[in-house]
Amino acid sequence: MAKRIKSTVDRLVESLSPKEKKAYEAEYKDLLLSEMILAAMAEDHVSVRQLAKLADVSPTIIQSMRSGIKKDFNMGSFFKVLKGLKCKVIIERNGQRFPLDLQHINRG
Repeated sequence: MAKRIKSTVDRLVESLSPKEKKAYEAEYKDLLLSEMILAAMAEDHVSVRQLAKLADVSPTIIQSMRSGIKKDFNMGSFFKVLKGLKCKVIIERNGQRFPLDLQHINRG
């Protein structure tokens, strides 16, 4: 069996202390959220202002999520943005999936 060659990222993560690894994982999750929002906006050809209007949030919130500047979001705002992007949210626990109905997220 061939030995798996480790990527630079794999080697970096392995060299981190537990505290550094935890911080890295948190930053990585923020990056993924930012990248998902950017990709969805690009795919739908939606600007920051257009998405803010669709989600009924300020453009500042959208820009913060896109850039990864703000790390802690109000869940209501987060779900409004997902709804504005026409995302589906599914919570999975112990192999069971539970869809979250974003259509009932209040505006205003």
